[in-house]
Amino acid sequence: MRLIEHPNPPRMPMPLPALYVSLKEGNMGMIFADLTLTNADDMGMVRHGYKKAEEVHTLQVTALVDTGAFTLGLPEHLVAQLDLSFIEKREFELADGSKQTMPVVGPVHIRFKNRQTICNAVQTRDSDVLLGAIPMEDMDVVLNPRAQTIEVNPESPYMPKMKLKGFSV
Repeated sequence: MRLIEHPNPPRMPMPLPALYVSLKEGNMGMIFADLTLTNADDMGMVRHGYKKAEEVHTLQVTALVDTGAFTLGLPEHLVAQLDLSFIEKREFELADGSKQTMPVVGPVHIRFKNRQTICNAVQTRDSDVLLGAIPMEDMDVVLNPRAQTIEVNPESPYMPKMKLKGFSV
């Protein structure tokens, strides 16, 4: 994930969709992303014929983009709605410096516009969905702090571009 500045920033503020404006009132500097979250185990069960497509647990959510977080953070009620499996407990350092042991659940399929990734999630006690740096990097998205938006990388608009150093073909 990279922060980019628009090469020719507009002189007037760009209008944001009503959803973003209502969510961000009084939250200057916050960026939100509309995501589709799906239980990736359910997707595998459909692929192998053990489950019907309409039985897949999927949610539309608005996530707070948090470059200080490593992964996806999901509140307990969304973990239950997605029927995610417990994987393990891990210790996490929170923004205030305190440490907490929290469950890791998953796997979760994340879709943002034409990008997707699969990762595990931290089950939080918070009410916000947090989109952390690792899934953002995997989806090759960029943040525009001036416009307070997250977008598909304009340098690779049709598919994510990733670096693999140390490998030869």
